[in-house]
Parts: sequence; structure tokens; C-alpha cells
Amino acid sequence: MHVLRIFGWSFAVTAIGIAAAGLIGGPDVAAVVAILAVLEISLSFDNAVINATILRRMSEFWQRIFLTVGILIAVFGMRLVFPIAIVSLTAGLGPVEVFDLALNHEAEYAEKLHEAHPAIAAFGGIFLFMIFLDFIFDPERDVQWLRRIEEPLRRIGQLEVLPIVIGLVSLLVVAEAFSGDNTQQVLTAGVAGLATYLGVRGLGEFFEARGVGAEEDEGEDEGEDDKAPARAAAAKPAAGRSGTPGLVLATGKAAFFLFLYLEVIDASFSFDGVVGAFAISQNIFVIAAGLGIGAMYIRSMTVYLVRQGTLAEYIYLEHGAHYAIGALAVILAVSIQTEVHEIVTGLIGVGFILLALISSIRHRRSLRDIPAARDGAE
Repeated sequence: MHVLRIFGWSFAVTAIGIAAAGLIGGPDVAAVVAILAVLEISLSFDNAVINATILRRMSEFWQRIFLTVGILIAVFGMRLVFPIAIVSLTAGLGPVEVFDLALNHEAEYAEKLHEAHPAIAAFGGIFLFMIFLDFIFDPERDVQWLRRIEEPLRRIGQLEVLPIVIGLVSLLVVAEAFSGDNTQQVLTAGVAGLATYLGVRGLGEFFEARGVGAEEDEGEDEGEDDKAPARAAAAKPAAGRSGTPGLVLATGKAAFFLFLYLEVIDASFSFDGVVGAFAISQNIFVIAAGLGIGAMYIRSMTVYLVRQGTLAEYIYLEHGAHYAIGALAVILAVSIQTEVHEIVTGLIGVGFILLALISSIRHRRSLRDIPAARDGAE
């Protein structure tokens, strides 16, 4: 029943979407919608894990917003309106003219969207790369998966500006090595992606910190000085750390900016999929329907991971997802000049998740074996 309550809307949207596609376009169109949905789900599990690391810090109300308003943004905003806006900006055409291209000249619209790929890849790539860098250089991350790699990076992460410096240098290298004739476009989009990351992430942490301060003040007024330090430690931002117990859930402005952060992450993951979907269909509504169904399942999966406490139980899943993000950022950079098939991207992401899951299961077994060994010794 718990699973049905979380995935119920996904099942309903799937049935309605495929049935509507079949009624309007016939069995072939319904099949294409189903294929796009399956591809979106299979290639985006790492997205669900990353989303869950952030969503678990938000109140149940904002989790519902993520499933309702968030899915509308994902389907109509990121997978329908946003590609039109990108083509409009990069091609110098009006939005109405681009929408007419999408409706009546699908091949030309697909070509324009393909031409906009360097900007899309630069924006999404630097955004995702910053998420990876902030995770790998987090000096307060206690749980480590690949200790020989992560421990030295965690130590030098005391220099807080280091991720930004590495991000900017990487952007310059990508613009010089992979952009070809699109250097200016790549640099502009990359700087915009970096600014978006710093702005949304920074505002979220600012309001979250203010919320923690208010709770501490309230605790002092009520004579609960001894509880304030524990509450402050629990409420420290959990992004980039694993297994943080007792999180104080974000509400108000802090939750709003975390919600925006989630939506930009989803957009960064979906950019390449939207462009690649034109290899299967050039109808923007078919693409939006198929990818939208897939996005609904990713959101349901995210909530499921949060409600089940899966990230705390399998402690290396978050690590695997962040390594998959780092790999995706590199692939997006390479794809500016060289085409990389979406299946390759998806398999790399799934590979990191599976390796992290196996490591987590082994870790759990080792913890269970320790008490058993002690009992045997006694």
C-alpha cells in the first residue's frame, strides 16, 4: 500500500499518457511514448538518488510540492518550453517562430536544437560538475567510499574556494579544447551555469542557516540551552554528506530555494535526454509525453528513497550517484564536439550506482558480523 501511495500517480499518468497517444496517433505513437519513458527511467536513476539527498532535508509539504508542481515544471517547463527558449536564444528567433518550427517543421526545429547543444552542454555540465566538486571536497563528510581517493581530497577541501577555482579552470579548458567554433557560446553558457549553481545553492543555505539560528534562539528563550548545539549540528546542510541523522527539515524560504535547486538539477540531467530524444521522435509533444512519464517515475522513486530511509541504510549510494554526476559532467563537455550516445551515459551512471550498492550491502554485512564474532568469542 505504501508503494502504491507513492507510485500511484506515476501509474495513472502512464496509463493516461500512453492511452491518449494511442487514440491520437495510433499504436506506433503509443509505442514511441512508452520507449521514451523507459529510456528516461533507466538512464536517470542517479538523478533520483541525488534528488533524494536534498529532498530528505525538506518538509513533507515541500516533498508534495516536488511531486505536484515540480512534475508540471519538469514536463511542460524543462521538456517542452525550455528547449523552445534555448532555440530562441541561440538561433536569434522569436519564441512564436520557434514554436511554429516545432509544430510544422520538426526536422528544422531538431536541427536548431542540435545546434544549441554546445550551450546546453556547457550550462548543464558546469552545474553538475560543481555538485560533484562540492561533494568530493566536503571537509565534513564522514562516510567515505573510495578512501584512498576521498580522504586526501576531503583534507584539502578545507580551502572553501577550491571547488569554484577548479570549476572555472575546467570551463576554460573545455572552451579551449572541445568547443571548436563555439568558444564564446560555451564560455557564456558555462558562466551562467556556474552563477546559477552558486546563486540557488547559496540562497538555500543562507535561509536554511537563518532557520537554524531562529530555532536556537527559541530554545534559549525556553531554557533549552543544552539542546541547541545538538539541534544546530543536526540542521547543518546535508548536501555532500551521507548518513546525517536527525536532520531538521527545511521549511519556508529555505525549502523554496532547495526546491529551485532540485529543479535546476533535474534540468541539468534532462538537457541531453531531450536533445537525444529527437533520434526517436521529432514531435515535441510525443517527446514531452514520453520523457514526462519517465520524469514522474523518477520523482516517485526519489520520494520512495526518502520515505524508506534507503540512503541511510545503503550508505555509499550517495557516493555512487555523485561519481555518476562527475562522469556525466565530463561526458557533456566531450559531447560539445563529439557525439556521445545516451545509452553510454546511462550505463556509466547505472554502473556507479550498482558498485555503490554492492559496497553498501557488504558494509552492512560486515557490521552484522562484528556482534556475531563477539558473541562467538564469549
